[in-house]
Amino acid sequence: MTTTPTRVLIVDDHPMVAEGIRALLETFDDLEVVGTLCNGREAVDRVEALAPDVVLMDLNMPEMGGLTATELLLERRPETRILILSMHDGPEYIGAALSHGAKGYVLKDVPTEAVKDAIDAVMRGEKYLCDGAQAAIKPTKIRDGREPLTDRETTILLELAQGKSNKDVAAALDISVRTVETHRKNIKRKLGISSTAGLTRYAMEHGVLQGTGRF
Repeated sequence: MTTTPTRVLIVDDHPMVAEGIRALLETFDDLEVVGTLCNGREAVDRVEALAPDVVLMDLNMPEMGGLTATELLLERRPETRILILSMHDGPEYIGAALSHGAKGYVLKDVPTEAVKDAIDAVMRGEKYLCDGAQAAIKPTKIRDGREPLTDRETTILLELAQGKSNKDVAAALDISVRTVETHRKNIKRKLGISSTAGLTRYAMEHGVLQGTGRF
C-alpha cells in the first residue's frame, strides 16, 4: 500500500534558506515539497493551486509577513497546517503565531529531524513547539515586571519597529488608523517608552528585529 506524501510549501524570503530547507526535506520519501515562495502575499495567492498539507512560514517578509499571511491563508484553505519557522525565540511572537492560527513553532537552528517531527505532529492533528520555543514561553522567562502586550499589540509592535507609519500598519492589518494609534499608545505605556525610535530600539534589543531588520 502506497502512502501519499505530505505536501509541504516553504515560504521564506531568503532563497538560500528556502532551498536549504527544501534539500533537507526532500531526503524524506514521505514528504513532497510543492514549492518555495518568497513572501506571504504569494503564499496566500497560490495556496489553493499548490494545495499544501503543511506550510513552513517565516515571520518577517516583504509585502506581507507571516502572521498576516497565516490568517489570510487559513481563510482560503482552512485544512492547511501552518508551522512558523523562524530565528526569533521571543515568547510574545511564539504566542502571537499560535493565536493567529499556526499549529506549531520551530526555530531555524533546530536539527532537520525536528522539522520532520513538527510536520508529522501537525499532520496527526497535534500542536508542536520545538525545545527552544517551549523553553522561551516558560513563565520564568516572560515575567519581567511589565504589563504583557496582547497578541494584536505584539503584531503592531513588529510593524512599527520596521519603520511603518500608522497608515501603513492600518493598511497591512486591515484595521483603522485610529485603532493603530490606540494600540501604539498602549504599547508605549506598557513598555514605558515615549518615542517611535524607542520602540525600534526595544525591538532590536529584545530580538524582535535583528541587525538586518529581519527575523
